[in-house]
Amino acid sequence: MELLFLIKGVILGFSIAAPVGPMGVLCIRRTLSSGMLSGFLSGLGTATADAIYGCIAAFGVTVVSAFLLDHQSYLRLIGGLFLLYLGYKTFQSIPAEEAVKAGGKSFLGAYTSAFFLTLTNPLTILSFAAVFAGLGVGTMDGNYILAGFLVLGVFSGSMFWWLILSGMVNMLRSKFDQKRLKWINWLSGFIIGGFGILSLISSSFT
Repeated sequence: MELLFLIKGVILGFSIAAPVGPMGVLCIRRTLSSGMLSGFLSGLGTATADAIYGCIAAFGVTVVSAFLLDHQSYLRLIGGLFLLYLGYKTFQSIPAEEAVKAGGKSFLGAYTSAFFLTLTNPLTILSFAAVFAGLGVGTMDGNYILAGFLVLGVFSGSMFWWLILSGMVNMLRSKFDQKRLKWINWLSGFIIGGFGILSLISSSFT
């Protein structure tokens, strides 16, 4: 039974992570500019935040989920502003002649920034809660163990997707010259900034 819930979680986590949103664009751009590890750590930050929201939904931490949902407009506002900032910095950045060898601080920044951005979308809790309820995961009758395996699967599936994405993009890095990288920075900046604007607009309606 535990293995079944673990597999379900892996499929769920992979499916949630796969659609290319602002975090996908960020992972692709960081992989091209700073290498596979930087891109993967950005995805790992997203997977960690997803796992935290999955835990809140699976274990029925209603106090935390209620607080986050009550303040979702502020969280979206903060996340939107941060996305606008990242979009602006990405648009302005000048591609290096060679891929930057990111240091420890850069790796930590890649992880924490992606983690923070994902946490600013508390509606993820509702998605997990709905899916978990459909899968029969509750907090009574010893189902904590099943919930734990499901959350572990979600984290693993999400991490697997980010590993695939950063790995595939890293394989194509040699095909991108200065001009193409510049266009990617511009396009990435516009897309990330666009998601920021959408987040700001949505925060005014919640």
